[in-house]
Amino acid sequence: MRLTNIKDVQKFIDVVNSCEHEVYLKSLEGDIFNLKSSMSQYIAIGRLIQESGSSLELFANDKNDQIRLINFLHDLNAE
Repeated sequence: MRLTNIKDVQKFIDVVNSCEHEVYLKSLEGDIFNLKSSMSQYIAIGRLIQESGSSLELFANDKNDQIRLINFLHDLNAE
């Protein structure tokens, strides 16, 4: 899932923290940020805020977590 236009970063982090399994971002450069790690969250949020935010892809290993994230992104785009 490509990330674009995430304005409510705290809500995004809350959704990620509600996921039960690994959730991570991957950049075009090959950087991988494990969003279940607080340290990686800070770095990834910096990337989201920078110009490269739309080039980041979001991955989740678990189907239920994928559904949570897709619902969040769908609601975000509906606003």
